[in-house]
Amino acid sequence: MRTTNAVDLGDPDLYTTLERHARWRQLALEDAMVWSEPGSSPTGFWSVFSHQACAAVLAPSAPFTSEYGMMIGFDRDNPDKSGGRMMVVSEQEQHRKLRKLVGPLLSRAAARRLSERVRTEVRGVLDRVLDGEVCDVAAAIGPRIPAAVVCEILGVPAEDEDMLIDLTNHAFGGEDELFDGMTPRQAHTEILVYFDELISARRASPGDDLVSTLLTDDELTVDDVVLNCDNVLIGGNETTRHAITGAVHAFATVPGLLEHVREGSADVDTVVDEVLRWTSPAMHVLRVSTGEVTVNGRDLPPGTPVVAWLPAANRDPAVFDDPDTFRPGRKPNRHITFGHGMHHCLGSALARIELAVVLREVAERVSKVELVKEPAWLRAVVVQGYRELQVRFTRR
Repeated sequence: MRTTNAVDLGDPDLYTTLERHARWRQLALEDAMVWSEPGSSPTGFWSVFSHQACAAVLAPSAPFTSEYGMMIGFDRDNPDKSGGRMMVVSEQEQHRKLRKLVGPLLSRAAARRLSERVRTEVRGVLDRVLDGEVCDVAAAIGPRIPAAVVCEILGVPAEDEDMLIDLTNHAFGGEDELFDGMTPRQAHTEILVYFDELISARRASPGDDLVSTLLTDDELTVDDVVLNCDNVLIGGNETTRHAITGAVHAFATVPGLLEHVREGSADVDTVVDEVLRWTSPAMHVLRVSTGEVTVNGRDLPPGTPVVAWLPAANRDPAVFDDPDTFRPGRKPNRHITFGHGMHHCLGSALARIELAVVLREVAERVSKVELVKEPAWLRAVVVQGYRELQVRFTRR
């Protein structure tokens, strides 16, 4: 284990090129523990990178909490105001209660029911892009599919979907100049205002959507319902869109992948897991220690922020052979793209279904995917995302 001081790892400029993977690989290989001085975080934070260290920090029994926030910038002295109220930043009984309410709408059974909606959306998107000369997958395909599905779960009217996609882009891609028109904070505020209005409509006319479901719990305030709608919207949209874009990127760059999926010689579920490992859209997860804890041989006092870098863990050479290579048949594939422990992403089944449908539909309708130019990456630290992925599809 190596302990080192480094540049501020919360600086989004560090993640706009593929050099990030070389840096992460080395840090994972060394099982490094890096301290970032105050900057992007008011009091600084420790970082871990190896698969073993990240899984240990996120383990259910580890003395860490998400209640102060789950992203760089929050800590015990500067907590997330939604801590203890929004599912992703709550613990114990509150977390279990929210999972029980939200879970059925995002479960494997719900995902299967929604798969036809996904298929319809994918086909509609392909109809629009297959006749074009060049398609920017990051704009035309990636955001559309998860947004349509999440909006259906939330009960958002179809005419509001484009607006919510745009707001979500600003909320999580806000460091990138693509989204200069609105800060992440402003975008989050707009999303919360929108859900406040949707809640009023559902009170008057309940349905079988998530907003109506959350409103059945008398202990949840309107603010609690709004925060958890925001959680599901962003959790369901922002990471899956980049995994979907990454699936098309893999079709363009992995020899034979398109044909193997089309002919059935590649197991689609196995390919989906490799897409998830290879893209790792959720870049980091922050936890704050609740008691004295030893991480990688270093004793940390209570209240210490520690960041687990999921893409580093998912390309840790100690766990994944030839980690930078996309291997369609990779087994076992112990990626932690959806996190680890009690905060394992509730929407993972839904994301897997969406990716499986995208892979099958593209393989069925497209004979060739050509990369027009190398992808551009978002200047962001929350998501490892595509700013632009220009490809040319050849229709079958």
